[in-house]
Amino acid sequence: MMEKYLNVALPKGRLGEKVYAMFDRAGFPCPAILDNTRKLIFENEERHVRYFWVKPSDVAIYVERGAADIGVAGKDILLEYEPDVYELLDLGCGQCRMAVAAKKDFKDNTKRPLRVATKFTNIASRYYLAKGRDIDLIHLTGSIEIAPILGLSDVIVDIVETGTTLKENDLEVKETIFPISARLIANKSSYKFKADVIEALRENLEKETQK
Repeated sequence: MMEKYLNVALPKGRLGEKVYAMFDRAGFPCPAILDNTRKLIFENEERHVRYFWVKPSDVAIYVERGAADIGVAGKDILLEYEPDVYELLDLGCGQCRMAVAAKKDFKDNTKRPLRVATKFTNIASRYYLAKGRDIDLIHLTGSIEIAPILGLSDVIVDIVETGTTLKENDLEVKETIFPISARLIANKSSYKFKADVIEALRENLEKETQK
């Protein structure tokens, strides 16, 4: 029966693999997930846990709408889309930061709106609203770094991990908006009906983060 299982949405990629290893050590293993296969859903009948891989930016949607009981999403996704979920734990991995970057010689001309290119339009809007700065928001989904180089924007708001891509394109971080890391999130209804198992997992994961 579906309801007997704890359904877990994991982000595809390196972060998801790191997070699964934490879940495994926390007592929720699913050896099938390590098989070299194109499958997306994996079950451990003994532990009543079901994992599935999804695009990182979609994890919160699966959790919010109840297709997953819990999942792991970056703080950037939670702040951009503000899904109606519980944030249970900072897992301490996937660390990077949301930042404003621009050409090294950039000087802000406050006599006109600042042209801001970003995937994260809500975060950028709130950040500059709080600063009282008028902006011209340019929503892009591809390589944001090219926007200031081609004169499409003055600055970009994007995730910065190592800063290597910025350096290679003669850009630099001008301001850090907030730090980012992976968070354990839960569907609100699931948390009520599966509180025991979710809390047990959360407590074990918390111990993992403190090692």
